[in-house]
Amino acid sequence: MKKTVLLIITLFVLTIMQAQNTLPVYLDDSKPIEQRIEDALSRMTLEEKVALVHAQSKFSSAGVQRLGIPENWMTDGPHGIRAEVFWDEWDQAGWTNDSCMAFPALTCLAATWNPEMAALYGKSIGEEARYRNKNVLLGPGVNIYRTPLNGRNFEYMGEDPYLASRMVVPYIQGVQKNGVAACVKHFALNNQEKDRHTVNVTVDDRTLYEIYLPAFKAAVTEGKAWAIMGSYNRYKGQWACQNEYLLNDILRGEWGFDGAVVSDWGGVNNTEQAIYHGLDMEFGSWTNGLSEGKSNAYDSYYLADPFLDLLRSGKVNPEEVDKKVRNILRLVFRTTMDRNRPFGSFATPEHGLAARQIAEEGIVLLKNTDNLLPIRLETTKKIAVIGENAIKMMTIGGGSSSLKAKYEISPLDGIKNKAGKRADVVYVRGYVGEETAEQDGLKSAQNLTETRSPEALLAEAIDVAKVADVVIFIGGLNKHDGQDCEGADREELGLPYGQDQLISALAKVNKNLVVVILSGNAVAMPWVNEVPAIVETWYLGSEAGNALANVLTGDVNPSGKLPFTFPVQLSDVGAHSLGDYPGKDYEETYHEGLFVGYRWNDKNKIKPLFPFGHGLSYTQFAYGKAAISAKTMPANGQLIVTVPVKNAGNKAGKEIVQLYIGDEKSSLVRPVKELKSFRKIDLAPGEEKNVEFTVSVDDLKFFDDTKHEWRAEPGKFTVYVGASSADMRSTVDFELK
Repeated sequence: MKKTVLLIITLFVLTIMQAQNTLPVYLDDSKPIEQRIEDALSRMTLEEKVALVHAQSKFSSAGVQRLGIPENWMTDGPHGIRAEVFWDEWDQAGWTNDSCMAFPALTCLAATWNPEMAALYGKSIGEEARYRNKNVLLGPGVNIYRTPLNGRNFEYMGEDPYLASRMVVPYIQGVQKNGVAACVKHFALNNQEKDRHTVNVTVDDRTLYEIYLPAFKAAVTEGKAWAIMGSYNRYKGQWACQNEYLLNDILRGEWGFDGAVVSDWGGVNNTEQAIYHGLDMEFGSWTNGLSEGKSNAYDSYYLADPFLDLLRSGKVNPEEVDKKVRNILRLVFRTTMDRNRPFGSFATPEHGLAARQIAEEGIVLLKNTDNLLPIRLETTKKIAVIGENAIKMMTIGGGSSSLKAKYEISPLDGIKNKAGKRADVVYVRGYVGEETAEQDGLKSAQNLTETRSPEALLAEAIDVAKVADVVIFIGGLNKHDGQDCEGADREELGLPYGQDQLISALAKVNKNLVVVILSGNAVAMPWVNEVPAIVETWYLGSEAGNALANVLTGDVNPSGKLPFTFPVQLSDVGAHSLGDYPGKDYEETYHEGLFVGYRWNDKNKIKPLFPFGHGLSYTQFAYGKAAISAKTMPANGQLIVTVPVKNAGNKAGKEIVQLYIGDEKSSLVRPVKELKSFRKIDLAPGEEKNVEFTVSVDDLKFFDDTKHEWRAEPGKFTVYVGASSADMRSTVDFELK
C-alpha cells in the first residue's frame, strides 16, 4: 500500500513538473540518452547505485523508486516466455494467464537458413516478452556446435559461425523493436554442459576469433544487442562472467559494446574480478533463494554488500560502480523508459502462425528413396504411427528453456487431423522412455505410465506395421536430463530406449517406413540404409504436429537444411577424435582448432552421415555453371559470382544455394573451404533464377594471431557453389592481387 501511495504521489509531482517544464533531464526523452544517464547518475546515492548492479529476486533487479527509475525484469527464452515463478523460488507462481506460445528451438530456426524467419521469430517472441512487461529476454544463444553430445545444442544455431551470424542479427532486431533487450548468450566458449561451472577452456586466439566469436561480434556490431550474458566456464583461468580478456578487451574494447553485461545465474565467483572485469549485473549467485547464504541472500551477492563495503572504505574508486550503472541506465532508457515502446501481444493466433511457418521451413528431409514422401492421402488407407515421441510433450523440460505453453499439437494429433476421414491412423507406442518431464513445478498432465515389457511393445508395433500402407516411426531424443537438456551432456551418440532395434525390426516388415527424428542434436543411424525416408524435425513448439503433418503430406514442400553435420560415429568429430572432450581435471584444450564440423570432415576426408547444409525437397533443382565478374580482385575490391538455378521438378519449392571459399595457398593452415554466403530462393516448376553473390576481400581474410589482426594474402582462391558442404555443383577461381 505504501509503495502504491508513493508511486501515485510521484506521478502527480512529475505531472506538475512536466506542466511547468521543470522535469529532470533523465526523465526528458527529448534529450540525448547519454545526457540523461549522467543526470540520473548524479542524483543517485551510493547505496542506490549498488542496488542496481545485483538481483533483488530470481529474475529482477532494483530500480530507483525515489527517482522513478523502474526495475529490470528478465525472462528466460529463447524459445518462449518463461512462466512466472515466485519472487525467490524456482517453483511456479500459479498464474493462470502466463501460458505462452512455444516457438521452435533455435536449431530449427537455423535450419531454415532464412533471415526473414529469424526476423519473424524475434518480432513475435519480442511482442510476447513486452506484453508480459519483461525488458530483457535471455536469448538468443549462439555458441558453436563443437560436439553432438552437448546437452544444450538445441538452444544454439549450429556449427558454422557465418550461418549463426546471419541468423542472429535479425532475431535481435526483431526483439528490440518491441522495447525489449535481447541478451545474447553465453559469452563465450560454453560448448558443453558437462563440468560447465568448472572447466577451463584453452583455445588459440585464431580459433577463438574465427570460430567461436563471429556470431557474438555480429550480434553486437550489426544487431546492436542491448545486453550480453556471460557463460559459466572459465577461459584463461578466469570465469567468463568476470573475464577481463573477453569482456573488457574484446567485447567493450574491440567491438565497442555499450550495453549491459549480465551474469548467468550463479556465474559470478569473485567480488574483485566482478568489479573490474566488465560485469554489470549479477544474478542467481544463490539460486536456491534464502536457503543458502546469509538471511538476505541478495545483499550478500558479490556485487552487493561486499562491493558497497569496498566503495565506502575507499578501497574501490566510485567510478567503478558508475561504469556499471551507466550501462544499466542505458538499458533502462532503451526499454522501460522509452515512451514509444509498443504494448506487445501474447499467445495470439498470429504468433501461432509464425511458429508454424518457422517450423515448416526448418524441417529437414534427410532421405527420400523412391519418393516415398510425400504421403498421398488419396491412395493411403492405413497409416501406422509408432513411437513415444509421437505423443510426448516437448515444451516442458530441457532446462531454462522449459515452457508453459498455451497449447502443443503433438505429431500424432497433427497427422490425425490432416488425415481426417481419408485414412485410418493407428497408434502404438513401440518403446518407453521416462514417464514425464517435470521442471520447477511445471509438469505435463500426460500419463505415460506403461506396464508392458519392451518385448510386448515391440511385438505389437510389428503386428501393426505389417498391415499398414505406410509406417511413420516418430522417435529421437527428448528433453530429459542426459539428452537434450541443460546441465548435463548426452552419454552417447546413439538413440536411447532401444529405438535402433525397433526401427530395424519395422524396416523388415514394411518397406514403406518413414523415420521421423525429434532432436536438437545429431544422432547415430545404424539403420540408415534399411529405411527409405528420414526426416529431422527438431523441437517445433506449439505447432509441432501441424507443421510435421503438412510436410509429410506435401502441403508444404520441405526446404530446411542441416545447420550442423551428422557424423557416422563420435570418432568422426574432432573434439572426440583428438581425445580432449570433456577435459581432464577440469582443463580442456580445443586441439582440433579451426576444424569444427564440416571443416574437420573436409580436412580429414571423412564422409559424414549427413553433411552440413544438406536437405532434400519434393522437387529437384538443377544448377548451371557459376560465372564470376573478373578473374582478379583488387586489394580492396569485390567480385560478383552468379549461378543459374532451375526448378526441374513439377512442384514449387525453395532451395538454399550455398557459397563457400577456399584459399589455395596460405602461409597458415586454413580449412579446405568455408561458408561465406547463402541465398534461399523460391522457384515455381520450370522457373529459373540467376542467384547472385558478392565476394569481398573480407570474405578472404583469416585472423593472424601473431599480429592480432584480420588479413588476406594475395593468391589464388576457389569459389564453390552447391547444395550442401559435400555437394558442390560448380566452382570458379580468381586471384587476389
